[in-house]
Amino acid sequence: MKKIVLTGAAGRLGGYLRGPLSNLANTLVSTDISDDIGDLAANESFVQADLADKPAIHDIIEGADMVVHFGALVDEASFESILGPNIIGSYNVWEAASLHGVRRVIYASSIHAVGMYPKNQHIGVDVAHRPDGFYGLAKCFSEDLARMYWEKRGLETVCLRILSCAAVTNPRALGSWLSPGDLVRLVKRSIDTPVTGFTVAYGVSANDRSPVDNSAAQFLGYRPQDNAEQFADDILAKSGPLDPLDGAHMCHGGPFATTGLGVSAMAALKLVDD
Repeated sequence: MKKIVLTGAAGRLGGYLRGPLSNLANTLVSTDISDDIGDLAANESFVQADLADKPAIHDIIEGADMVVHFGALVDEASFESILGPNIIGSYNVWEAASLHGVRRVIYASSIHAVGMYPKNQHIGVDVAHRPDGFYGLAKCFSEDLARMYWEKRGLETVCLRILSCAAVTNPRALGSWLSPGDLVRLVKRSIDTPVTGFTVAYGVSANDRSPVDNSAAQFLGYRPQDNAEQFADDILAKSGPLDPLDGAHMCHGGPFATTGLGVSAMAALKLVDD
């Protein structure tokens, strides 16, 4: 490919992807609202931009073969805070991709689009949306936006419902973990699969306790290689018995399912910043 655009390049997941993506195209254009993303690869350029800035996003995406859209406000927050980066920003990305002839968008959706389903319900990629907050609602919007652009304009999208791509620090992550290596494998398969149309796939490793069913996305060729079970003994010994009546333990969205609308839930996950 000549050009790949990566949004959210300053984020943790963007950091995992920049190197691998730079190997897949002549040029990688990384963008973020932050003003610095550190050292660049030889074929990588950086453009600071706000996803809600339509002219800026159109300029960045012009000439791209594919867009890996990982930019967003990544937490539950007020609707007004979510609106710009996560909703208007998504419209700007798909509209620009459509107008500039981009072949495919790879989108970082989230389990929070379906976060209110009980965890003992093994859900597939075709379940109805059931968001656990404004953050999840924005993911539902973007998935529906992506389907519409496929059906109306022929722009392909692979929506990756990522569960938790961070170090395993709690019992929920024993099922929801997506290792950095498996994240890269999933994004690569989403890029190099010949035809995808509109596709939803869960971003999760090969965990023994995975609560989701990815079988309908098998054609992508994504075969995860990591398993959170290696952490189980230590995590379960530290956690003790969990309350089965607590929605934070019983729902796919974890603590996002029990915090109030617009109230930050990320801190409750106790993620390790690597």
